[in-house]
Amino acid sequence: MTVDVPLPIRAARHAALGDPVRLAIVDELAASDRSPVELRHRFGLESNLLAHHLDVLESVGLVNRTRSSGDGRRRYVHLLRPALADLSVGPAPRTGSALFVCTRNSARSQLAAALWRRLTGDEAASAGTHPAEAVHPGAVAAAERAGLDLARATPSSIDDVEPAPLVVTVCDRAHEELPADPTWLHWSIPDPVPAGTARAFDAAVAELTERISTVARAAGSAR
Repeated sequence: MTVDVPLPIRAARHAALGDPVRLAIVDELAASDRSPVELRHRFGLESNLLAHHLDVLESVGLVNRTRSSGDGRRRYVHLLRPALADLSVGPAPRTGSALFVCTRNSARSQLAAALWRRLTGDEAASAGTHPAEAVHPGAVAAAERAGLDLARATPSSIDDVEPAPLVVTVCDRAHEELPADPTWLHWSIPDPVPAGTARAFDAAVAELTERISTVARAAGSAR
């Protein structure tokens, strides 16, 4: 989403598109500019009702109407495409270095840090509240399947790592054990270690990839 667009404007645009006719008009304008006459015929609307819908869409910055450069008596309705970016729902894009925390620092937090580095190009670290002696072999194998390398990764204690601008707990136990910090994020991701299967570890990788893509605008799209 475009974070510098005020929330009331975003809400007004969502409300404007809550009407099925206005949503259909926007769908049509996404492919082609149309004159009001063309829109009337396309949707079977009386001129006064179409004018009302266009007024609503224009008032929230979704469309504008311009005079034809051919027949000056004719107008065309244009979709203002940048405004559509404000309709996405989600957090503000987050980039920069990150710290991922779980209990043992043997699977989820290690995978999350590796994914963050690859998807954002920024630094990332991981830590545990009760670190294990080694990264779980299932996590190492899942990382390899995902094109990541955890072969040399080792668990660390959260007491031994520097804080980062973004801190994310990736397991419920760590989230509930640590002092509450409203600036931290929490992702309640199932622990793949008890199951120990490739499917469980791959599922953790998939969910972490989706979460990081949402928060960080992955693959460089936030840059």
